[in-house]
Amino acid sequence: MCGICGEIDFGNKRVSVEVTQRMCHALAHRGPDDEGMLFIRGSRIVEVKKHSEPCRDEGGFEVGLGHRRLSIIDLTEAGHQPMGNEDRTIWIVFNGEVYNFQEIRESLEKKGHLFRSKSDTEVVLHAYEEWDVECLKYFRGMFAFAIWDLKRRRLFLARDRLGKKPLVYWMEKGRLVFASEIRAILQAAGVERKMSLLGLHRYLTYQYVPSPLTIFEGIKKLPPAHYLLYDLSGKVKIEKYWKLDFVPIEKDRVDLNEWCDRIRSGLEESVKLRLISDVPLGAFLSGGVDSSLVVGIMATLTHQPVKTFSIGFEEKEFDELEFGRLVSNHFSTEHHEFIVRPNAIEILPELVWYYGEPFADSSAIPTYYVAKMTKDFVKVVLTGDAGDENFAGYPRYLRSKWVAWFTKIPEKVRKDWMPSVLRMGASLHWREKTFNRLADFLELLSSNQARNYAEQIKIFNTKERSGIYSQEIAQALEKIDPLDYLEEIYDESATEDLLSKLLYLDIHSYLPEDLLVKMDIATMSHSLEARVPFLDHPFMELVAQIPSQFKLNGSKAKFILKKAFSDFLPPAISKRKKMGFGVPISRWIRKDLKNYVYDVLLDRKALQRGYFRKEGIEQLLSEHLSLRYDHSAKIWSLLFLEIWFRIFMDQEDDLKPHVM
Repeated sequence: MCGICGEIDFGNKRVSVEVTQRMCHALAHRGPDDEGMLFIRGSRIVEVKKHSEPCRDEGGFEVGLGHRRLSIIDLTEAGHQPMGNEDRTIWIVFNGEVYNFQEIRESLEKKGHLFRSKSDTEVVLHAYEEWDVECLKYFRGMFAFAIWDLKRRRLFLARDRLGKKPLVYWMEKGRLVFASEIRAILQAAGVERKMSLLGLHRYLTYQYVPSPLTIFEGIKKLPPAHYLLYDLSGKVKIEKYWKLDFVPIEKDRVDLNEWCDRIRSGLEESVKLRLISDVPLGAFLSGGVDSSLVVGIMATLTHQPVKTFSIGFEEKEFDELEFGRLVSNHFSTEHHEFIVRPNAIEILPELVWYYGEPFADSSAIPTYYVAKMTKDFVKVVLTGDAGDENFAGYPRYLRSKWVAWFTKIPEKVRKDWMPSVLRMGASLHWREKTFNRLADFLELLSSNQARNYAEQIKIFNTKERSGIYSQEIAQALEKIDPLDYLEEIYDESATEDLLSKLLYLDIHSYLPEDLLVKMDIATMSHSLEARVPFLDHPFMELVAQIPSQFKLNGSKAKFILKKAFSDFLPPAISKRKKMGFGVPISRWIRKDLKNYVYDVLLDRKALQRGYFRKEGIEQLLSEHLSLRYDHSAKIWSLLFLEIWFRIFMDQEDDLKPHVM
């Protein structure tokens, strides 16, 4: 696990050591163990081993590569990066892990390739040398890397299939800058700090800015399963190299028990692959089915007790610690716990600093804390992420089945009469919030199931965004529908099965753009590597073929996964309802954070930015505090956004954490 960065300037050849050093410094948390830089002008190569090491030739290069290393495999100097091949014509900076690197290495050695290290990075380098961009199809793991091909004078950027490792870039004529994180890109000369209105629009809709956009105009994310080629001519080629197909095998061709056997052996193999490490490993344990399975399989494959780490809350309805303890006792793990308290005033600037752009998933708070606790014990953790996206674990999948049926009711009845009845009942019933929320949802329903699904998971809907936008911003964005993003992904899926299309949608949006970003930044901010067995792509390709009725069986979510491991987990874990990694942010905003929220969102500086109406923000806060609506997700997204403005646009030094 590492941080990578670099700059290519074919036009003016102004790549400097100083800028590359600043970029590396911005990524120091991703790789505290080692640093390296490489500079090229024509065939001249200059290596700088350490940040403090002087370089007589300070500028005029056309290529600069930088690397910060978190040593996990091959801890020796032989694993130092940037790494070159035998004749120093191909150079790589690599972030991630290729779990099947030993198998690929054996194949390459038979073809005559010689290796100086035991690292997976060198395997990637020689794989490119042998197979060019086709090398990507051989890699099983998580990665983002850059390869400079001296002979072709070509840059090759690539990102793993599911987007576990980040990669962002910025371009102008004759010049390209890339890095693991946005903050490193901002160190380069000429990169403007200009906010993208489309990025803002989508952020307020989804709580994240989806690829290829970022919140900064001109800075882009390389999407998952894509590579980028950039050569001397300035030509850019971006291609997708993998797609997960949901085309289920006919039900009568493979019976339920055979599917269970395949799932069990596939997940066990995936966990086993992710135990390859030269440093200590552990696991995040929520006490849910997915993380419990990962911990249990780890326990069967290791000789020492697995180190497990759980997070909890003082608010009992959000606390899962008892389930984590139950699993820990069942598998005899070495267990550690941490309680999260509402000190967001302290943690929020740190989160904003590390995420680099607005990111309003409030579960980033406990994830950040559990990573902070874990780093004192291990350097690698396994997680249970993606079990829900593979096996239909979210309640919204079941709701979508009901919605699909409900949209068959005549539109006038569905959109006019029924919402009116619900709103009348809301004023007479103690569950007023539920009635109003349901009425809002019914008014938004359409015959388009992708749009209906998007309405379930959005943060602000169209009406709500219009209520807070200033007139100028509303006019600039009035013709842009942010839900088009999800509709396009939904339509890409080759299957007509509703559940499969929704799983495809989440695996290509919510999973890589929210969950994996949350985990990568939270862990890497503490120099901790996270591995995700449920995201092993051969395992996912297997699961994608399973008929949807085996995943969501009636109202039973994750039916086949639980059946496959029915004899493995404690019954209380297998039978418990989906809880999710919730955060009591709604209560925090009404109590502990109330004054802070008002001070930040209604501050004169915040309102003078011209993006939002004071009256709209005041109404949002009033409705939340009066318990009429739960606007906590909306308020948190606006709070995160304003702190982002202050740190990245206003560049207020007093808000920048000491960890920078």
